Amino acid sequence: MYLTAVLDLHSRKVLSWELSNSYETAFCIQSLQDALWKYDKPEIFNTDQGAQYTSKEFTQVLLNNDIQISMDGKGRALDNVFVERLWRTVKYEEVYLKEYKNVKELRAALAEYFEFYNNERFHMSLDWKTPNEVYAEGLNKKQRKAG
Repeated sequence: MYLTAVLDLHSRKVLSWELSNSYETAFCIQSLQDALWKYDKPEIFNTDQGAQYTSKEFTQVLLNNDIQISMDGKGRALDNVFVERLWRTVKYEEVYLKEYKNVKELRAALAEYFEFYNNERFHMSLDWKTPNEVYAEGLNKKQRKAG
């Protein structure tokens, strides 16, 4: 199974995610579109240079929404450190601890985990706040500046 996620770098909030049994572009585009539908569009969107993220279909969604595209250097996993850290956390706190009978069970477990991750899991790098708390603080600051 393949997992993709859209992550807000400031708050570490998982804005959207998708799971697929094939490494095609469609599930990545779906996750991106879900994030754009639910949240403010970012100025810059950063990805690695995987084929699904460099595809014309994926990049066109970003360009159609006037979002700048930033891609990490080829083979430089540390450029994408926040998402790599998320994958490590998901694996060690969820996936490696359980045995899933089928994709439906895996999908439900991941949905529950990401709810926990965003709403209850404290992050040392966020001054022991949850991603949702930091994300909400950012929205409040943005609204105060606009108002």
